[in-house]
Amino acid sequence: MILEVCIDSVESALAAQEGGAARVELCADLEHGGTTPSAGMIRSVREHISIALYAMIRPRPGDFCYSEYECEVMKSDVEKAKALGVDGVVFGILTSEGEIDIGRTKSLIDLARPLSVTFHRAFDECPNLHRALDDLKGLGVERVLTSGGKGELSENGYLLADLVRRSYGSVRIMVGGGISFENVSEIATKSKANEFHSLSAVTKDVPPYAATSNRFSSTRKVVDATKVRALVQLLRDLSADS
Repeated sequence: MILEVCIDSVESALAAQEGGAARVELCADLEHGGTTPSAGMIRSVREHISIALYAMIRPRPGDFCYSEYECEVMKSDVEKAKALGVDGVVFGILTSEGEIDIGRTKSLIDLARPLSVTFHRAFDECPNLHRALDDLKGLGVERVLTSGGKGELSENGYLLADLVRRSYGSVRIMVGGGISFENVSEIATKSKANEFHSLSAVTKDVPPYAATSNRFSSTRKVVDATKVRALVQLLRDLSADS
């Protein structure tokens, strides 16, 4: 079992690597679910870590139904991330009905190749997860990040197991959206998934560097290498026991 850590800084990337994460997903604006990181941030993270680096491709917060202008931005961002040496890209595009937007998704996949592609938790918004998974299998997506739909992750273990079975090994199901030290053992046992994605479980609060009344200075979250190491070890123990 492997762990991917969601990050938004070089500091967090280094901590994830130190803790033994197999991969990082680099985003901006994590408070709103993550958007495309800057070219400068991608370049700097790539220069400082040797583990796999995936970049989020998301032009704005909110829903996953994008305009033609936004899709052009996504294409440009895929090309830039590819040129900067990422190992994969992460995105999700839906139609106005909440289905996988097959045409636009295919165009981004084709543009991203030979990079690996993860379809993110836009998947959980689809009304029929089985049909959505079949669509993504047909498109050749390598990985789907999911919490098992719109319910709480802790309640979706068996639904996730059904998705893992349905993937037939052609698509990797990566579980995320609420992984914690308290629930990961049960979720891993029920789902039979081999990849897990974490953010809040492996971060710590860091206060501003200087005491100030400036309203833009606030506590921020950074990845804690000790927590990453503990979660990686827990997943290894679970894998050995299974």
